[in-house]
Amino acid sequence: MSALDDARRAARRVRGALRNRRLRRHNAAELARRAPLAAGTVEVAVFFADPAVNLYQVRQWYEPLRRLAETHPVVVLTRAADSTAALLRECPVPVVPVASIGALEVWLQTQPVQVLLYVNQNRENFSVLRFTGPAHVFVSHGESDKSYMASNQLKAYDEVFVAGPAAVRRIEQHVIGLDPARLVQIGRPQVDVEHEPPPLPADGRTVVLYAPTWEGDRPSMDYSSVLTHGAALVAALAGDPRFRVVYRPHPRTGEHDRRYRAAHERVVAVLDEAGRRDPQAGHLVDTGSAFGWHLRAADVCVTDVSAVAFDWMATGKPIVLTAPASPSAVVGPESLAARLPTLAAQDAHDVVRHVDAARGDAGSRAYAALVADHFGDTAPGASMARFLAAVDELVRRRAAERSARADDAP
Repeated sequence: MSALDDARRAARRVRGALRNRRLRRHNAAELARRAPLAAGTVEVAVFFADPAVNLYQVRQWYEPLRRLAETHPVVVLTRAADSTAALLRECPVPVVPVASIGALEVWLQTQPVQVLLYVNQNRENFSVLRFTGPAHVFVSHGESDKSYMASNQLKAYDEVFVAGPAAVRRIEQHVIGLDPARLVQIGRPQVDVEHEPPPLPADGRTVVLYAPTWEGDRPSMDYSSVLTHGAALVAALAGDPRFRVVYRPHPRTGEHDRRYRAAHERVVAVLDEAGRRDPQAGHLVDTGSAFGWHLRAADVCVTDVSAVAFDWMATGKPIVLTAPASPSAVVGPESLAARLPTLAAQDAHDVVRHVDAARGDAGSRAYAALVADHFGDTAPGASMARFLAAVDELVRRRAAERSARADDAP
């Protein structure tokens, strides 16, 4: 390691510290312009300690939180200054930055928070779990078959909200000693949210969403198809005049491995070239919007072992699932990858045949049964209602439990 490398790292740390200082001043000024949060009102809080690169994890909960706030006041608690700044701009519920666990402790003494929600497994979550008053609930940022979803860390929470029966079985099979009564099935409330899509030509083309996941930060999480399937897959789809391709990569693509960033750029280049050859095709590279509008705007989805696969399946529309090329990626015997036909890397050029087959299978009883196994009731509004009811029940139960203890105290 050279002295030059050390100097560069030190310079990055200084720039980061200065940027955070500016952001904290900006956030304080923005909060000062807003009406103060009344003491004694907040019943539900989302704890989000991550920097802005992971905001996609909380953004998908905006509408469920807005709906929840109609009956139980909700805030988002933040630690990172860049996340705080973004959430202050766009989050539909109040944002409360907490500089330290001590500051959070003081704040909790002013609010009757009955439920704390967590959208990821940030290690800072465990410093918040020390507070014994509220119920702690892991809601995650997407149901999937990734090994992350069956972690021993789930034992730390009072309840874990999952999509359906398949998730319960997955956790029971992999996590020893976790009481299944703590697994609450809510479906996927995000599927019940209406998102305004960008204007796509209404010309009868089939819209195919290619939404690969990122490469993960450990071998067992390497489910991404960007490097192994991406360019060949997109070239085949864009080469068929029946299809319009919407490419929506995971926001963290290339964060851990530069090869995946380069592969993403190759996919973009393929679509750019296809657009030049056929300007009417309307292929779209979407790297800026929150995930959601895609579920209604697209007709078919090609994706990896990921939360997108689950969100898409809840729509009941056809899906093509890629097979992880990495032998280290964990694929369980009851996972979607084991229950659906998958597209291997060497067959990426043949994706059109797989798309056509999936369109034929989507209306089958077997596919409907698979969707029901993963989500339960998928009628419009059912998942949102289950989420709201689950939080309402827990808020009321925890408030009653705490009140009873207070009454029994000497």
